[in-house]
Amino acid sequence: MAEFVMPSLGADMEAGTLVEWLKKPGDAVKRGDIIAVVETQKGAIEIEVFEDGVLDAYLVELGAKVPVGTALAVIRGDGDVPAAPKAATPEPVAPAKPDVETVVPEAASAPVTLPPVGAPVAPSGRLRITPAARRLVAEKGIDPATLTGTGPDGAICLADVEGAKSGVPAKPASEQPRTGGFDMGAMRDAIAAAMARSKREIPHYYLSHRSDLTAAEAFVAGRNAGKPPEDRILIAALFVKAVAKALKKYKEFNGHYENGAFRPGESVHIGMAINIRGGGLVAPAIHDAQDLDLDTVMDKTRDLVARVRAGRFRAKELSDPTITVSSLGERGVEALFGVIYPPQVAIVGIGAPVVRPWVVEGQVVPRSTVTLTLAADHRVSDGHRGGLFLSSIDKHLQEPEKL
Repeated sequence: MAEFVMPSLGADMEAGTLVEWLKKPGDAVKRGDIIAVVETQKGAIEIEVFEDGVLDAYLVELGAKVPVGTALAVIRGDGDVPAAPKAATPEPVAPAKPDVETVVPEAASAPVTLPPVGAPVAPSGRLRITPAARRLVAEKGIDPATLTGTGPDGAICLADVEGAKSGVPAKPASEQPRTGGFDMGAMRDAIAAAMARSKREIPHYYLSHRSDLTAAEAFVAGRNAGKPPEDRILIAALFVKAVAKALKKYKEFNGHYENGAFRPGESVHIGMAINIRGGGLVAPAIHDAQDLDLDTVMDKTRDLVARVRAGRFRAKELSDPTITVSSLGERGVEALFGVIYPPQVAIVGIGAPVVRPWVVEGQVVPRSTVTLTLAADHRVSDGHRGGLFLSSIDKHLQEPEKL
């Protein structure tokens, strides 16, 4: 038997609230499957399983807030004996909405198994719907009776609501105390706590470097010529690849500093800083960026942005970035100096492209330029290496066809 636990989702998360099960006891699961949704200050996080087996039993009730590391379920491996089921208990009734039932199984001090999957309508005649989905249909003005549930026991879950197309307009923003499934005040508190810890514990140093973007912009324009918008790349993809390639040589900027020691990343997982509609910020990872081509980087970036704006992302995307890339270029900011997100040891900032006078072959000409910045951890690197790292990013941007 193996325990499926509440994972750590970064330095600013100490607990999460279980809001959905996407698998039921008896279902086969394999490494990487999404089996639960946890709500944190940053939104609804999809939690992956890290072993193959069978979901044997739930250990935590829906709606329970539990600390990181708490066992949520039991995964049974080959040869393991199934856990003995607990006696069934009456199905809870949600009094707030007589026509909709919120699916909240009983708390479990011992492993609990649920009845076999049946129709989405409970014996009481109410629609079965998880707490997170119920809140989202209220925010979006969707009639849950029009939805088909795909969750355990046919319950309507977040994915069912997000995939629905309703003609009913959403409620005005002024009537929505929460946006996208997260509490903005709690998110700000979490961000503040993580950044205060970073500035308190990490000896930051800062560098900047101006880079000529002419070749990169010409490459993007030529590559996008004649392509529909969905197949085009943005220059942001080139920044990601340039950082990933530079990290192959300057490994001290890629990894985690924990328990008094630096652990280099085995791969380059670049956290992309993305703002959430209504405020707030997260930096989910583009995994193995060093192995991806530009089109794949662009596809993954679009996917991350779409899911982040919906307040929906995955546990692994938040827990394992090895470096962060942040840009406020679209806001006209020429240079930004970030705060390192622990346990990472570096963050690269990218400003807005600005036309500046530039010397090319002895002639002063106008060129599109960008300011690259680096905030790095002095326990792991120094300004000399940081300068070489920024120069390497610049060099790769001058040869975009090799990215």
